[in-house]
Amino acid sequence: MMHSGFLFLLLLTGSAQPKCMKDQPMSPMVFKDNPGNNSSLEDEIHITVEKVVADETCTYQALLKDLNLTKNNDLYTLSRPAKSLIQPTLVYLKMVLYAILDVRETDQTFIPYVWIYMGWTNLHICWNPEDYCGLKQIKVPNELMWKPDLSIEEMTEKDKAPPSPYLTINHDGYVEMRNDQVLTSTCRMQVYKFPFDVQKCNLSFKSIVYSYQELQFLTITNESKITNWSLNVMGKQYEWLLISVQAHPKTVNNFEYDQSMVVYTISMKRRPALYIVNFILPVLFLLFLDFASFLIHNGGEKLGFKITVLLAVTVMQLILNEILPASSDRIPLIAVYCTGSFALMLVSLLETILVMHLKGKESAAQDNEEDKDPCLAEDCVVRQGTSNIQSGFKETGKWTCCKCACEAVETPAQVLPDKEGSSNRLMEGSRALDKFSDDLREMEKTITAIKSSSRKKERKPGYWIALANRINKVFFICYVIAAMMFLIVIFSLWNIAEDK
Repeated sequence: MMHSGFLFLLLLTGSAQPKCMKDQPMSPMVFKDNPGNNSSLEDEIHITVEKVVADETCTYQALLKDLNLTKNNDLYTLSRPAKSLIQPTLVYLKMVLYAILDVRETDQTFIPYVWIYMGWTNLHICWNPEDYCGLKQIKVPNELMWKPDLSIEEMTEKDKAPPSPYLTINHDGYVEMRNDQVLTSTCRMQVYKFPFDVQKCNLSFKSIVYSYQELQFLTITNESKITNWSLNVMGKQYEWLLISVQAHPKTVNNFEYDQSMVVYTISMKRRPALYIVNFILPVLFLLFLDFASFLIHNGGEKLGFKITVLLAVTVMQLILNEILPASSDRIPLIAVYCTGSFALMLVSLLETILVMHLKGKESAAQDNEEDKDPCLAEDCVVRQGTSNIQSGFKETGKWTCCKCACEAVETPAQVLPDKEGSSNRLMEGSRALDKFSDDLREMEKTITAIKSSSRKKERKPGYWIALANRINKVFFICYVIAAMMFLIVIFSLWNIAEDK
């Protein structure tokens, strides 16, 4: 019974000791007046008391109760945790890029998956870890504490996933908050070098209401360290390759007062293999097919083939229009490449139409030669008519070489003299015959002049075909040279842009 009384007294005195018995151990003076007690009983009682005290202090509930961390405590939630109004709250900010989910060129949107870390000191909270069995930090719901009102200027759509429900409080009052977000943000796309482009998108973190005198953001500005953090946590990279992540703290004045801001610049490079195989090479192959069309001799088939190739390039342009944004500071090189190829093929098509026109003109000239007037084809009219007149008009039936000649000599036949007439009438007939002979000679000279002038105007057979072949040959050489120079310039610009 005496031992039981001492144990009860010891428990009562132990409950009144400080929270951690490590600093103030139980004194053995209780047993001085009773030298008959053995040491084993004393050790057992001492261990039991320490166990009971430890059970009461080594719990989160005891720490929360002592810190008064409840939802109704306005000290922790209503205002920023500073002792003085002129003392700013320093918030350490860190962002790690976990994945590049999407980059939309058409609407100029950047969608990353990021981890955001924030840390700040709450001057209203602190405890001694030794008083709570070495407990150095505790995790509480985030609605129990004040948090910086962090916002991202470029964000256009809020993350639908709920934020992290807990934050961590360290024994020295340092509060840590971690959250992962899928951000939908705007990004000014530079598509001049597409698909060998490098994009730089910014994520600007700042407070909504706090000024620079009240809240300041701090961050690490070491580019290599920040980039390595992201590369270490990123999984497999697909279309976009991360180049670097830079952080720049600065002060801005957006709402008529200065605010602290941290701007993260994410640089990423596109993998162009897919676009090379699916777009650049097909357009190049279509251009080579247009070169090969010069080997086709049939004009109709050649024209149809060129039109088909031109329509294929038009389809490629429509696909490109769906990829690139509607507005851009500079015309993309890939648009110049596609439009230039289209223009070269269009000029080649026009040249084919010209060549076909010249060859058709040659065919028309040959048809007109066959349908010539027979009066201009032979000079037998004049010669035969002259011989008949000089023979004394004995055989008038031979004047049938051509219609015009017959019509020309019908009139003098009517005025031929009669053999039985007088000599006066013979003389008059002779004079009329001489006059008609002179007229006939004048007609011969006129016909000869007309015939010689018409021959001068006529081209030699095959002239237009030779001209068309010459134009086709010269154009093909110029076409190939122009196309090669165009391709060399475009690919050189792409190479220079890629190096930059």
